[in-house]
Amino acid sequence: MNPRGKEPTMLAGLTTVTYYTPDLAATKRWYTELLGVAPYFDTPDYMEFRIGDYLHELGFVHSRHAGSALARTPAPSTVGPAGALVFWHVEDVPAALERLVSMGAKEHDSPHDRGEGFITASVIDPWGNILGLMYNPHYLSVRAALKETS
Repeated sequence: MNPRGKEPTMLAGLTTVTYYTPDLAATKRWYTELLGVAPYFDTPDYMEFRIGDYLHELGFVHSRHAGSALARTPAPSTVGPAGALVFWHVEDVPAALERLVSMGAKEHDSPHDRGEGFITASVIDPWGNILGLMYNPHYLSVRAALKETS
């Protein structure tokens, strides 16, 4: 059952977001500094961080495995930043954007007020992956409701 007391939906929840990187060691250092935690799973070809309120998995696979069984995804078919844009909730979008840029990320999309309290922005990490930032009132209401029931 989901928190609303209904049967699970087709897409029940985010499990793992995976990005490619040509340099796992540098990526590990950068994301460990950004997130404040080391990866919980760490091999020479793949690593994952568990982050946030729900311990979502943020994974990185070495680019040499793009399209292989290890990558669990097909090889990218474009050059430059591409793929799904995943937004992670942050409390302060401009401050998060400023921190990421100060760490070497490039601004991809400046902060935009999307109305009704939603604010988004995105960056490109040093390895060409797009990282979305969002202040999301719905996320906050779900988090609060789940805390009330626990």
